[in-house]
Parts: sequence; C-alpha cells; structure tokens
Amino acid sequence: MLWAGSMCLFELSHYVPEKPFYEQGFILLPHLATLGFGVAPSGEIVEVYSYFVIGVLHLISAGVLGLGGIYHSIFANERLEETPYAFIFAFQWQDRFRVTAILGAHLGSLGIAALLLFVKAVYCGGLYDTWASGGGDVRVLKVNCITLNPYVLFAYLVRAPFGGSGWIISINNLEDLIGGHCWVGYGCLLGGYWHIVTSPTQIILRGFTWSGEAYLSYSLSALSLCGFIAAVYSWYNNTAYPSEFYGPTGPEASQAQGFTFLVRDQKLGIKVAGCQGPTALGKYLMRSPTGEIIFGGETMRFWAVQASFIQPLRTSIGLDVTKIQEDIQTWQERRAAEFVTHAPLGSLNSVGGVATEINSVNYVSPRSWLTCSHWFLAFFILVGHWWHAGRARSAALSSERGLSRIYEPVLYMRPID
Repeated sequence: MLWAGSMCLFELSHYVPEKPFYEQGFILLPHLATLGFGVAPSGEIVEVYSYFVIGVLHLISAGVLGLGGIYHSIFANERLEETPYAFIFAFQWQDRFRVTAILGAHLGSLGIAALLLFVKAVYCGGLYDTWASGGGDVRVLKVNCITLNPYVLFAYLVRAPFGGSGWIISINNLEDLIGGHCWVGYGCLLGGYWHIVTSPTQIILRGFTWSGEAYLSYSLSALSLCGFIAAVYSWYNNTAYPSEFYGPTGPEASQAQGFTFLVRDQKLGIKVAGCQGPTALGKYLMRSPTGEIIFGGETMRFWAVQASFIQPLRTSIGLDVTKIQEDIQTWQERRAAEFVTHAPLGSLNSVGGVATEINSVNYVSPRSWLTCSHWFLAFFILVGHWWHAGRARSAALSSERGLSRIYEPVLYMRPID
C-alpha cells in the first residue's frame, strides 16, 4: 500500500503532458488510465488530479495499516483466542477446518475484487476501450451487452496457448473481459462460502500436508502461476493493456512499420497494391497462408495481429485495398508512426521487422518491464514453492535433518592469530 501510493505520486511528479505514458517509464499511471480516470478520446490524458487523490488515499491507508500493525504487535493481546471479537481468526497450523475457512475468506475477497471491476465498468464511469471508434475512448458498458454465455467464455480456457488461438490472452473486447470477471467473481464467492462452511473430505486430508510450510508452498505455487500468466498477458494483450498507455506490443510495432512505410510511399505515388519486393512477393501487400490480404515484408510473420490502427481497414478477406487507398485516417497514421519507434524489444538491431530508430535507443517499454518483472518473480517464486514443498514433505516424513555443524572443518582448525 505504501509502495503503491508513493510510487503513484512519484510518477505523477515526473509526468510530462507532451509525452505518452509509455515513453516516460510509468507502470502505475497506465493502470489508472485504463480504469478510465482522466482520459479523453484516443487515450489523451486531460487531468491528473484523480491520480493524485488515489495516490494520497493509498498513503493514508498505508499509515492506518501501519498503526494497526504496531498496535497489534505491541499493545493488543498476544493470542487471538483471548479477544472477544478476533477469536474467529485464531487457528493452529493443524486445524484443518480453520485453515480451509481462511482459504474461503481469501476467495471471497478475490471474488469481491473481481466484481468491483464489473461495477466500475457498468455503473461507475466505465473503462478505457482501445477498440472504441476513432482510436479509443472511455466507455460505459451496458449490462445486457456483457458476455455471460459460458460457451463463449469457457471456450477461451480450452484454446491452445500458442499459434493464433492464444488461450485467455486472446480476449479482444471489454464485454468478454468483464463477463469473465463476473464468472470469476461469483465463482470465488461460491467457493469461498463452500470452504467456510464445510470441512475437508478424507481424500483431501490424506492428499495434502497440513503444516505452515506446506501452506506457504501452496500459496507460492498459485502466485507463480498467476505471475507467468500476467507476464504473457501484459506482453501480448492490448485490450486489458491498451497500447496507448503501455506502448505497442511487439507484433503491433512490426505491423506499424509496414503500415507507416505503405502510407508514406502511397503518398509519393507508388501503387502499393501491385508493387513487388526483391523476392517477388508483395512489397506492401501480399496474401497470407489462408488467403487473406496482409502487409508484406518481414512484418508478414505477425499478419494475424489485432491493432487499433489496423482493424478499421480489415474485412472478412483481410485488408481492404480500397480503404487503404482512400480511407486511412490521420489518427491511424500518427499512432502507427509513434508505435514504430517504441517497440518493446530492447534491441539495437532489426527484430521482428522493426528497424530500431535513433530515438528508440534508451527506451524501455512498460510492457517489457511488466513482462520481465512478472516472469522473473514468478520463476523465483516457483523455485521457492519447490523448496518449501520439499521441506514440508520431509518434515511430514520425519526425514528432515537440517545442517549439522558437528563435523564442520573450520571447528577443527587452528585460530588465525
């Protein structure tokens, strides 16, 4: 809480209105903008006072939590069982019913948090939608438009995580995103209630280790899984992580280069529909393996990417040549030109068709930061899970010996002096 509040104010104190968030290395303000605070059409930031209020509220909450921690560690009862109200939270590591009840309380908290996003999207100002007409805007979702069809939502879970399927990371509209949060919210509330009022069955009691270190290992495994998912989500998804705030994805930046050069050369009089490259393939436009019209050149590897500046030009058979020749809007040109020089690749040469420009040197995309930090933390948390899970099982089997210093060589050496 203290970090969130202080970092929010730190980023706000360094904010330069003339530059986009992703060019200033921010990681918290883009999240607030995604929630619809202080945003105008096309992702323009028009006011930052709400960010200041949110940061201060987090600082105040951190102070209250800190005082509560000091009170409970110094002045309050040493055991929760001795208090008239907090005894409900008292437990022993081996108290299976109480431990599962704590799991239920956590699931209930997660369910409430998921439903709060639904409330924000529908009743409290809406969320920023990068797919809104004209290059993105804050949009209040209608309740009857939220996707609650389980066939549609659960189909994301059974998709392949690779290729053009993309598992849950392929969500490309707010209706599905908020509908998924509704299902997760009510599912967590139902699961929380179940774990609070019931006791573990015999098969659960025999299948799990019931100790403090075992609970730690279980928690670390869940955190690690969430970290890996968040890493890939922030790298590829541009609906939950709009590119206007977090910078373009790698495929977006690659397509932006092909699009920018096409627009430039088309204004110079080149007929982009029939121009061939050195390999006899289309230099600007070509056919995909499935027959769709796509951008040519090295960017063809990302032909299936969905980007806000490309989607208006697409039809059921791919890119519409007529629209490319007659209906490219100014905002599409500006956004693509900006995305070319802000690829989240961290390379000084051409990667994925994106030729690194001079003004992209020393640039670190928030997508790169979020992806790498979540991936590294998730990996080390996974290692922590393995470590503590092994120790928990060893302790349960009474095979944990620890480190003995009886035969440590240094104990039998002469003193240095």
